[in-house]
Parts: sequence; C-alpha cells; structure tokens
Amino acid sequence: MAIDLDKARAEKARARLAAKRAELEGLSEMSAGARATVELDQQAVGRLSRMDALQSQAMAAAQERARRRDLARIAGAEKRLAAGEYGWCEECGEEIADGRLAIDPMATRCVGCLG
Repeated sequence: MAIDLDKARAEKARARLAAKRAELEGLSEMSAGARATVELDQQAVGRLSRMDALQSQAMAAAQERARRRDLARIAGAEKRLAAGEYGWCEECGEEIADGRLAIDPMATRCVGCLG
C-alpha cells in the first residue's frame, strides 16, 4: 500500500512540475518581444517613450531571469524525483508537506526549516 502511495505522490509531483515548466516556457515565449532591443529612432519615439520602453525591457529581462531560475529548480526537482529524494527536506530530512509542494513543487525545505 505504501508503494502505491509513493507512486501516486511521484506522479502528482511529475504532473505539477510539468505544468509549471509549461507555464514558464509559455510566458517566456510570450514575452520575447518585450525583451527585444529597443530601437532608438528619435523621429518615431520621444525621449520619455524611449525611457519607458527601456524600463519595460529591463523588467521583462528580470522576469525572464526569474523564469530561468525556476526552470533550473524544476530540473533539480526532477532529478530528486528520479533519485527518490523528492519531497524530503534537504536541511532536516523530514518529509515536506503536500500542501507546501502544491504551492511550490520545487521546494527543497520544509516549512520549519524556512526561517
């Protein structure tokens, strides 16, 4: 019975990680234009508009870096899943609650070790 529970938990984790990966990759594709180089055509765009465009570009680039970090965390979670180490706190060794993993499927620490 415990093996089936572990299999069910692993499948749930795989599904959560796959959904999160798909979400991040979709957002990355949608925001590609926002990260593109800002053209400095003074005839078409005024100085303040260029500043706004540069700021938007910088924000989009920062969001992309955060997505890339999360994709790396997903890859780490998938490795832990394959090794049978997924869902265990790397600090204290206790099981990470399913509720925590539902919120952050890439979590490596339990709530008690976060602080």
